[in-house]
Parts: sequence; C-alpha cells; structure tokens
Amino acid sequence: MRVRWGGILFVLLGVLAGIALLTAATPMGRYLARGAAAEARILAHRQSIAKLAADSSTPPAVRAKLQLVLQARAFAADSLGLPAKNAFTQYTKLEHDTLVLVLSGAYRDELRPVTWWFPVVGRVPYRGYFDFAEAKAAETELANQGFDTYLRPSPAFSTLGFFNDPLLSTTLGEDSLEIVNTVVHELTHNKFYAKGEAVFNESFASFVGARGAERFFASRGDTATARRTAARWHDDLLLADIWERTFHSLDSAYRAHPGDSARTVRYAARDSVYARTRGLLVDSVGPQLQTIDARYMSRVRLDNASLLARLIYATGLPKFEAVYASDARDVRRALEQIIREKSAP
Repeated sequence: MRVRWGGILFVLLGVLAGIALLTAATPMGRYLARGAAAEARILAHRQSIAKLAADSSTPPAVRAKLQLVLQARAFAADSLGLPAKNAFTQYTKLEHDTLVLVLSGAYRDELRPVTWWFPVVGRVPYRGYFDFAEAKAAETELANQGFDTYLRPSPAFSTLGFFNDPLLSTTLGEDSLEIVNTVVHELTHNKFYAKGEAVFNESFASFVGARGAERFFASRGDTATARRTAARWHDDLLLADIWERTFHSLDSAYRAHPGDSARTVRYAARDSVYARTRGLLVDSVGPQLQTIDARYMSRVRLDNASLLARLIYATGLPKFEAVYASDARDVRRALEQIIREKSAP
C-alpha cells in the first residue's frame, strides 16, 4: 500500500536559530544541537542536480530521476507559474532509507493536538527526530501520559528558505509520479503561503501537486502515467472525504458531552465513531480504490493523532476541485483563482 506523506515539512528553522539561544546543557538544547548537526551534514554533502544528471558515471536509474526532477521543476515554473527560486537544484544522498521520524500527539477525548515550542517558529503540532531511538522513547512517554500518538517517517524537510534545501535520496526513492508531485507541491509554497494556516497551505499544495503532476505527464504525451496520477488523486479524495467526515462526527460527539465528568462518555463516543469509520473504509471505500490495496482499510490506524496529521494535507479538497472544474480543468487558472479568493479581504 502506498503511504503518501509527500510534502511533510520538518521545520529546522527553530533548530538552527535556537542553538544561539539554548545551551546543550538543557534537554531542548541537546535536541537542537543534534538536529543542527544532522542538518549540517545534509547541507555539506549537496551536489548539483544538473551536473549529476549530465554525468555519465551517475547510475542510469538515478540520472533518469534527477532529469525528471529538473523537467518537473521547469514545467512548474513555465506552465504553472510557480516560482522555482533555488529549489531542487541540489541533491544529497543519505546513508539510510529514512530521513527523519515525525511524532504527533493528540488528546484522546478532544480534537486538540499536542504541540511543541521551538525558538523562532513558536509552537507546532509535531516534532521531528533524526535519532530514531529517541523518537520511539518520546512516543512511549507521550502514550504513557494518556495521549494518542502517531510516529511516521518523513522523506523531506524545510528550513523555510534559510538554506538551499537539497533534494534528498529519500525522495528520489519514490516512483516518478510521487517525485513530480513532490516537486510541484513544494514549489506551490513558493507561490503562496498563508501565514499561520498550515492546514490550508498543505492541503492546497496537495491539490496543486496532484493535478499539476497529472498535467505534467499529459503534456509529455504520457497518457498512461497521467491516468495513473489521476487514479492516485481519486483515492486521496475518497480518503480525504472519510477523514473530514470522521473529524466532524467526533467533534460533534465531544461537544455534546463537555466537562471532566463526561470523559468516559466521550471515550465511548470516540470508539463508536471510529468503529463506524472502519466499517465505511472496509465496506464502501475499499471497493472503490484504484491504487491502494483495499485490504489496508481493515488495518489503517484510526485515532485522534493520526486523523489530525492526515487532515493537515486533506482538508477542503472538494472546494479546490470545484474551482478546478469551473476553470475548464486548467491547473494554473485554478490555483490563481484559489489564491485570489484566499487573499481577498
């Protein structure tokens, strides 16, 4: 089953700026120091994608994907109007298959995420770990405190433009559809980023990444890959609908039983909602899936932490699709219209 977390941003700005603010003598200082060291190693090993793609000594499979990145980057800039800047011009090969583990947490009886504070960037609803043993220990500690937890790998991060973030071998390990999607998704953030609205930003970029990738392959005459890209987006839309419906059902159930004395009632309501969601996934969504093994629907993780994490990238997608349909399925016109509507006073 394809677990798609393309676009997840592990924000290292706080790590890099925070070293000057906190010493390694504190837990946060030690965490920041480890993150800064890992980031320094990544930046130190950057190589030019253009040079690697033109070098005959580069393995053919790697060359083909690097050339695809450059082509997708040019398409995003020329056809979609997305500012490329210096993005996707450098490449770093990692020593392992996983870049970072990202931990999310949430209260079990309300739709409220656990947040962590970082210097400069403030509070965010996730925390990244280059040290995997540390990540698992942090997840255990959070679970022992009674929170839902969700620990998963992320193939990418962002320093929010402070550095020329390289393409990583973890991203290059994806198939061609996901590589192009990732390039377009990330360049969408260069075009528009609503301050303090991570859910809109990531969901919007998910839409542009998927429809942009579809258009990229269609423009090359690769109709088969364009259809497969559309099929993946079809599955994402099906699941996004379920995640949003589940969120609203839970929110209503929690609000109907406020206060500490009703906590047991909220837990029971939560179990009921997730049981109903499981039934929908297995009986209704599974048979409609085109690119995901339907058997995964019986074991996909269902709790507040995983739900909130998924919704960062899957909220309001039908609204974006409606604009896309009304603009004659023109990706550039649709994304510009969505930006205008979002920017309107």
